[in-house]
Amino acid sequence: MTTILLLGSGPGVTACRDWPRAPFDRIAAINNAWAVRPDWDLLIHPWDFAPERMPADPPPGARIVTEADFVPAQNAFGGFVYAGATMAFTAAYWLLAEYRPRRIAFLGCDMHYPADGPTHFYGRGSADPLRPDITLQSLEAKATRLAILAARQGCTLVNLSAGPSRLTFPRATPATLDAVAPPVADAAAVAAALAREAELAYFVPSGRYWEDLGRFDPAALAALDALWLAALPGVRNIANDAIPAALAGEALPPGPVAQPGALAG
Repeated sequence: MTTILLLGSGPGVTACRDWPRAPFDRIAAINNAWAVRPDWDLLIHPWDFAPERMPADPPPGARIVTEADFVPAQNAFGGFVYAGATMAFTAAYWLLAEYRPRRIAFLGCDMHYPADGPTHFYGRGSADPLRPDITLQSLEAKATRLAILAARQGCTLVNLSAGPSRLTFPRATPATLDAVAPPVADAAAVAAALAREAELAYFVPSGRYWEDLGRFDPAALAALDALWLAALPGVRNIANDAIPAALAGEALPPGPVAQPGALAG
């Protein structure tokens, strides 16, 4: 079964430059992250990714994934309004739909932007996930929703980053991937969240939700975020806590632990 390394553009993504290809079956890069290492398989980018930033010489067999691919995949998981409209989430939902992997390992997708120093591996860039957007009121809730829906199809999400993060996935290293258990969500709470999504009916088939913002109630979406966060006991945002023991080479703690990381820009 497939293990996919998903690269964003956070400063810590360069840690993988010297990693061996194993244990990853595929390497997916979001936007500029294709430049981190030369053996990527997938480049996933939105419609407004600048043409001059595209790779001039992609690796043999590499695939470019655009909105024509990921909008239908995102729709299969409820659409952008519920999933969160930023590329770290969008890319992951596409990978879930396309490959049904056993595991997706995130690196450099932490959506953490320090006031000083680099925000991206290439310097300072825009903080897309922090923009005022109705779909991104709680990045932790969107990450938790993603983790729960992934687990429902047998996929575990992990965070390989070593810094502060908005992702709520358990931490791991390439050597400890097999030690991470899939999250166990509260089935009744998940059912309630999915039922509320169906009741709200905030589905936009085109993916262009911003063209019809009057349909969406921010308070209703904030309440929905709270339902998703409540569905996975133990998940919390501890972005300023110490780096977990697994990153120091010790055994992983059981279950999901949300911890510290920067987005893919």
